[in-house]
Amino acid sequence: MTMRICLALAAIVSGTAAGAVTPDYTDDRSTPVAVVASLYNALNRQEYLRAWSYFGEGAVTDYASFRDGYQDTTTVDVAYGEVQSDGAAGTIYSTVPVAIAAHHKDGSVAFFAGCYTVAQVQPAVQDTPPFRPIEIRQGHLRPAKSMDVPSDACSG
Repeated sequence: MTMRICLALAAIVSGTAAGAVTPDYTDDRSTPVAVVASLYNALNRQEYLRAWSYFGEGAVTDYASFRDGYQDTTTVDVAYGEVQSDGAAGTIYSTVPVAIAAHHKDGSVAFFAGCYTVAQVQPAVQDTPPFRPIEIRQGHLRPAKSMDVPSDACSG
């Protein structure tokens, strides 16, 4: 996917700044970017349990702390960098570089940049329920100055 397409997808899925209409429900676990976009769609709809569900077990704090961490956030805009993927032992790991703008209830905006690592056990080798879709294994965001996705967002 080109950067332009990713940015267009981000605008559609994540909504816009404060005062925007609630975005349509999107739950797409078919690609690494779609999973992260669905995470932000859930956050923008204030569906915190759904947002939390995109993370694998132990990847984030307990649900109550996760939910409470977004109580001052009204919407989040997100931009994506180039996804990198690699397979190992029947699992595909991908890194999804992002930059976000978190809009707060007081009208302020905070920028962050970082990386999500997502994983999917190859569907063809899964034969015991429940099916495990792509999940976020970890995410790291740090303060940033803009919505520019740094070239080193997924380094180190």
